Amino acid sequence: MPAVPTEPRRFVCAWLLLTLALVALMIVVGGATRLTGSGLSITEWKPITGALPPIGEAAWADEFAKYRASPQYKLLNEGMSLGEFQFIYWWEWGHRQLGRLIGLVFALGLLIAAVTRRVSLREGLALFGMGLLLGTQGAIGWIMVASGLQPGMTAVAPVKLTLHLGFALLFFATLLLFLVHAGQFGRDGRRLAPGLRAGANGVLAMTFLQILLGGLVAGSRAGFTFNTWPLMDGGLAPSREALFAVTPWWENFIDNVALVQLNHRLVAYALLAAAIAYAVAVASAALDKRATRRAAWLAALMVAQAGLGVAALVMVVPLHLGLAHQFGAVVVFALGVVNAALVHRAAGASLRAPAGAVPQPAE
Repeated sequence: MPAVPTEPRRFVCAWLLLTLALVALMIVVGGATRLTGSGLSITEWKPITGALPPIGEAAWADEFAKYRASPQYKLLNEGMSLGEFQFIYWWEWGHRQLGRLIGLVFALGLLIAAVTRRVSLREGLALFGMGLLLGTQGAIGWIMVASGLQPGMTAVAPVKLTLHLGFALLFFATLLLFLVHAGQFGRDGRRLAPGLRAGANGVLAMTFLQILLGGLVAGSRAGFTFNTWPLMDGGLAPSREALFAVTPWWENFIDNVALVQLNHRLVAYALLAAAIAYAVAVASAALDKRATRRAAWLAALMVAQAGLGVAALVMVVPLHLGLAHQFGAVVVFALGVVNAALVHRAAGASLRAPAGAVPQPAE
């Protein structure tokens, strides 16, 4: 793409960085609504009028009455006081307001960028597609909540919660990819070997999978069981009968807390080993200092994230550790996306460079 003046690019990067920060906060607040059991406290989806909270005793009484009619209240929270309801209500209300704010910030930024020609037509179309992805994410959020309001349900369906999280991560990744394209994170001076580029992709793919498995753990509340490490149920893994107690067998991967937690543990071990191996391989290749530093940071953050996960597990997921673990996942995923994108960008720049030209690092 042709070069873009500094001012327009500065606006685009600032706008997308703000959106990125809000989405990261949204993911963490979403985790808080799950850990506090707040996600089903608002039983209606009103995209416009729902922005206003209950005002006055009558409004609060009406909202509480709607919640008392829900399966979660009848099966899990019967006898809850109005004050206790207000606590979970404000968490969910804040979560939804943050979603509205993200949509508003992204839409206004895109409108300004398009009207003032701060982005090319191709970039504008890409950003519009990102907006559609964001809207889809919001719709999935309501589908997720609606699943928890069905008879006999006391929480949202784990698969739909994971789908909601997955789409949030996809939108988050598109923001990072556009920022890489806009030059926000600079560029590498040298391309990595194909094997190392594949390693960057592999670590990123495994990180995405691991976070989705974490969504299943949160959705099934599997983190509140088997709270020992490194052993699980007194051994390296629960018995086969415990792991596949549900019929049909494939539902165990979603609803059986033993298998859901075991899968999250196993992928964590594999991901940690892959991140360390990738960092060692990049350092051994001695090709690019920026890429070497990123790989080292990625491995270090993986170690810290694994430590947070173990601490949250053995302490039976207190709110502060649960949120720290979720925020750590966002940070690791962000670095993985940026790392893979910069590695591929360096490869593409090298392929487009004239014969004999040597790519130079950004200032």
